Amino acid sequence: MARTAAEVSHEPVIPFAIRWQSRVYSILGLAALLVVVVVFATTLGSVPIPFITTFQVLLSQLPFVHISPATPKVFGAQLSLEILETIILNIRLPRILLAGLVGAALAVAGATYQGLFRNPLADPYLLGVASGAGLGATIAMLTPFTLAWMAFGAVPLFAFIGAIGAVAVVYLLARVGKTLPVTTLILAGVAMSTLLSSITSYLMTISGEDLHGIVFWLLGGLYLTEWSEVWIVLPCVLAGLAVICIHARPLNVMQLDEEQAQQLGINVERVKLILLAAATLITSSAICFTGLIGFVGILIPHAVRLIWGPDYRFLLPLSTLVGAIFLILADTLARTIIPPTEIPVGIITAICGAPFFLYLLRQRKGLAFF
Repeated sequence: MARTAAEVSHEPVIPFAIRWQSRVYSILGLAALLVVVVVFATTLGSVPIPFITTFQVLLSQLPFVHISPATPKVFGAQLSLEILETIILNIRLPRILLAGLVGAALAVAGATYQGLFRNPLADPYLLGVASGAGLGATIAMLTPFTLAWMAFGAVPLFAFIGAIGAVAVVYLLARVGKTLPVTTLILAGVAMSTLLSSITSYLMTISGEDLHGIVFWLLGGLYLTEWSEVWIVLPCVLAGLAVICIHARPLNVMQLDEEQAQQLGINVERVKLILLAAATLITSSAICFTGLIGFVGILIPHAVRLIWGPDYRFLLPLSTLVGAIFLILADTLARTIIPPTEIPVGIITAICGAPFFLYLLRQRKGLAFF
């Protein structure tokens, strides 16, 4: 809602240099917090490991660092250094790092879609990524023969193809000549999502014994994560984040209006295509191994925007860090709250995110966006 001149005049004026410095300090502080959260999450599990021991083990993996971690006693037994390193480096750390990558990817993709469509309800799944990935994963689970790619099963491969394919079809359907109307794109995405979700629902009704695995994949989780998955997701997410961050200034200009952005020298259609491709890439690569983790892409950008403002030069890196921290903590809670049972992390993100989002709406009496 527009504010009156009197309301604006009574607001404290914060010099730009101070605001810029505070945001830079926030980025540095969140980066340090992310490191602490990674180490803290690594200590938790069926075998509790002291924080300092975990930190020493992680630090010893750095080049030119020579540390002999102290081996603690767990349940009255002395852990050997080999077992300690296996638990920390091969079981817990890849899962935690993948959670951070997925959280960062979903948060930045959500922020990008919200700015691109100038719609506060936009999230990374708006154009059919989730429904396409869900249908691809479901087909892979029901396929009677074995498929593999780079030592991976058919599920992540089919999920990735389904996600990319759904967005590609939506883009082709919405494109009118050389332009891409945002409203048409959103409507095409909603229609495609509904169609693909209906097909997935039908396949689930005839899936028989495979139903349990399909449901768990659709709810999202980071079960049995391996380093190979991290190494595949990492370059995709980093490349997509780099492309999106490079276009932070055009995103800021496009918040005015597409016509004004065009007059200011922004090639709007080109920027749309690049940002859609980058956001789709990071979202698809993130969820193909973890399933559909909801609410991160819509909650984190709003929370960051409320605290640090809508400037995309800072909104994107801040969303990256906050999204990574949030999903690491959510996954840690999912695997430790009811041991030895694991709760799908998508349930945790919804339970934690929905009340906070409703609280923000109540406090602001609406969606704070521009």
